[in-house]
Amino acid sequence: MGAGGFAERAARELAATGETARKRTVAAVDQLTVQEARIAVMARDGASNQEIATQLFVSRKTVEYHLHKVFAKLRISTRGDLADTLAHD
Repeated sequence: MGAGGFAERAARELAATGETARKRTVAAVDQLTVQEARIAVMARDGASNQEIATQLFVSRKTVEYHLHKVFAKLRISTRGDLADTLAHD
């Protein structure tokens, strides 16, 4: 698709900031949709449902729905379990 150049640039810019991309467990991330994964990471990092909704321009109920699906798919029951399931840097 011709995105190789963009990927290389993004990698260089990320390296320049001193940050690293998050490592994720293959099994956990492969089960989630893009939106579910995004919401799960934000919740894992401490954002409230309302904060997530505001940042993603969705309703709080939509965030709750996605988190319910995430918890079921990952077989967890609390936000604290997200930290154990979704690996950090």
